[in-house]
Amino acid sequence: MITGTGIIWTLVIGVAAGWLSGQIMKGGSFGLIPNLIVGLVGSFIGSILFHLVGLSGYGIIGNLIVSTVGAIALLYGLKVLKV
Repeated sequence: MITGTGIIWTLVIGVAAGWLSGQIMKGGSFGLIPNLIVGLVGSFIGSILFHLVGLSGYGIIGNLIVSTVGAIALLYGLKVLKV
């Protein structure tokens, strides 16, 4: 069960991961809501990718790394598909 604090941290990490991936992949940020969406979807993708190679992230920094890697993969996939 996610508590109120857990939801807040999830949103903060999602926004940060979305912003970081935007800086790495495109050189700019997308805005608060798009960053949140990219970061949250990236978190899911990153979790799958890290699980496939037998890795995981623990704590805030670990979750941020997993989410950012997943968000970068998402943005790269969208760039390849030209969406």
